[in-house]
Amino acid sequence: MRSATRICLALVAASTVVATSAGLAMAARQPTAPAASRADLEVMGIFRGHQAKAAGPNRPKRTNNLSSHGGPVERTPVVYISWWGPEWASGFTTGGYTSAQAQTYNTDFFGHVGGSGWNNVVTQYCQNVPSGTTNCASVSGAQYITNPSSQLAGQWNDTTAVPSSPTQTDIANAAKRLSSHVGYSANATYMVFTPHGKSMNGFATQWCAWHSSTSSPQGTVAYAYIPYQPDAGASCGVNFINPNNSYGNGWFDGFSVVAGHEYSEAQTDPFPNSGWLDRQGAENADKCAWSSQSGNITMGSHVYAVQPTWSNATSGCAMSR
Repeated sequence: MRSATRICLALVAASTVVATSAGLAMAARQPTAPAASRADLEVMGIFRGHQAKAAGPNRPKRTNNLSSHGGPVERTPVVYISWWGPEWASGFTTGGYTSAQAQTYNTDFFGHVGGSGWNNVVTQYCQNVPSGTTNCASVSGAQYITNPSSQLAGQWNDTTAVPSSPTQTDIANAAKRLSSHVGYSANATYMVFTPHGKSMNGFATQWCAWHSSTSSPQGTVAYAYIPYQPDAGASCGVNFINPNNSYGNGWFDGFSVVAGHEYSEAQTDPFPNSGWLDRQGAENADKCAWSSQSGNITMGSHVYAVQPTWSNATSGCAMSR
């Protein structure tokens, strides 16, 4: 197993330069977003086998806890989804499952993730604390992430044509179109889903998805890119936990594992890398990616495959709190 890794965009988009965020806000100052030109792209690496625990023989330092880097979190998180491309409206089929079923699986997942024990793990993290803080309870005035129900705030089919290999700039522009269409919120993650056969270079060979941020007239937009996960097969989670069934469990396992990974990270580090990271720069879901502790959670009338995320409270990967 390999954790989600930060890959320099020069590997996947030669025209883009990535730099690490600096100049983080201190406790006495309300956290602000870093300049978009300094925002990192945080990727979830492909599946290379189950990781039995957070600190394996090849990763002896992964047990260190996350610390705040002084930036904001999403205190009342919501997610908006862009189904980018006319293919979502016309429909397509892969593996015997339709695009409409994929949409239902994802909207059901995000429609029920709010208030779940799985998403509750992030509520121990906060903003308005000094850089280096590992325990929010130790700081007066800490402002915590909350976990309200109904976090899926809206979805939209953006019928703009998708290039065969969209760049990060293309995806950032799609996220900004979504933000303009549904409205801007500093507590929102704007998720861009591309259809079967159209994904950014590096998908399925190096990574499964990523999140980043970009500037807009309304404010800095936290966004995530979710390619069509079944296109990558087992490398991005097909049948990671479940056999196939009529609802889409199994074939769509990668959507809930991977998109859930990115959403959890966006809540704790919406403007990479100004939020919560460990000493090696790993975010909360990075540290537990493709863990053998992964499993199903029940939300609504269905189960969904998810990975655990890091809990400072237990200094380990946790499936609930």
